[in-house]
Amino acid sequence: MEQYALEQLKTIAKVSTTCKRLELTRRERILRWAESLERSPRPFLKTLHETEYQPIADRIAMRDDDTPISVAFADPILRAAGMEDDSYGEAKRFFELSDGELHELVCFCHFGERVSAATVARRVRKMADPKPSGFFAQLRAFFG
Repeated sequence: MEQYALEQLKTIAKVSTTCKRLELTRRERILRWAESLERSPRPFLKTLHETEYQPIADRIAMRDDDTPISVAFADPILRAAGMEDDSYGEAKRFFELSDGELHELVCFCHFGERVSAATVARRVRKMADPKPSGFFAQLRAFFG
């Protein structure tokens, strides 16, 4: 692949240096991730090994090809909305997930070496509309 300086490109093409980021809500981003997983050409994806035991700096940098996170990063809509790479830390930031939530989606300890893209898609969808947990939280949600 050839690389050109911005000034060189301007001589052969119209170049816009401003790019408006696509604004999506957290729910829209998560649902788009689920849709990407459902359309994945790979029925099985790699997991990340022992995310919960990694030091924070290592955990944030974790990545691999053909993971549920890399499927999200391959989606042009999610990249236009601001997803910057396919690391664990970026998925946590971009989808506004806790370590526990992301662990449930991508960790080896839940699925083994590989996980069905459809399985992860179902779990991701559930995170789009989280239900209150705990007895009292459910009572508050029920009674308003």
